[in-house]
Amino acid sequence: MKPILRQNETRYVLLEFLAITFLATGGIFVKMSALSPINTGMYRVLFAIPVLFFMARKNMDNLKKTDFLLLFFAGVFLAGDIALWNMAFHYTTVANANLLTNLTPFLVVPVSFFFLKEEMPKLFLPGLAITLLGVFFLIGGKASPNPSNYLGDLLAFGACFFYAGFILISYRLRDRFTSSVIMFISSIGTCCTLALISIFTEGIQIPKDASELLPILGLTFCLQIIGHNLLSHCQGKLNVNLSSVICLLQTVVASLYSYFFFSETLTYKEIFGILIIILGVMIVKAQYSKKKSSQSCRSSVLE
Repeated sequence: MKPILRQNETRYVLLEFLAITFLATGGIFVKMSALSPINTGMYRVLFAIPVLFFMARKNMDNLKKTDFLLLFFAGVFLAGDIALWNMAFHYTTVANANLLTNLTPFLVVPVSFFFLKEEMPKLFLPGLAITLLGVFFLIGGKASPNPSNYLGDLLAFGACFFYAGFILISYRLRDRFTSSVIMFISSIGTCCTLALISIFTEGIQIPKDASELLPILGLTFCLQIIGHNLLSHCQGKLNVNLSSVICLLQTVVASLYSYFFFSETLTYKEIFGILIIILGVMIVKAQYSKKKSSQSCRSSVLE
């Protein structure tokens, strides 16, 4: 089946940014959770499955066995991301974890170019480089290159590999399935994988009261139901490379959350980093706008 043409419209860029504002709450809720990291991730997904089924039930008529297995496998990748990312917060700083897990474009871009045959506009790589420079400026003020953090840093870096795998599989399947179907089936794979890992590592834990339940419900609705669902929806409207660069804005949102909700300071260096990130994303988005305009012009000439 021929891949659908993504128009990369500004409204979907803004919608993905909205998704990121929900995804950026993840570190807050994981820190609040009294359960072990993998159990926290497992319940986050488990509680979302009934809601996602309700959303997806009318769009699964054309789902084949191979499609189910691919989506289930995508969920296994997401489970790896959740497990490693949640564990990273217990061994390293939030700043380090945010930086390393946001290196996903380094994996998504070459894979999409060589295997998915996604074209890159002329100034895409410079725009990506500027955005990543801003991320390093932003996180650099808080990052801690301490030997005691190395295990957590390694876990966070590993998480970006798994998340890249999830993004690439779901991006291609988004050509044929709605975001709710993708998230429902992949969540089954995620939940099964995290449950299996929990059995052999932490043991299955049960939330005992509201203080243990509320952070998990926050993760369920903000990340699994709203954040990832919106992000998956935008994958049907935006090029995967553009989408992965926009996701770098998550570091900006996370820093602003820390400033407003935890009274953390924002240095001039960090504010400068935020401005550089926004500039880089704008450069990348402008390239796709030019690409769309040139395609429209060629279509007009052919007509």
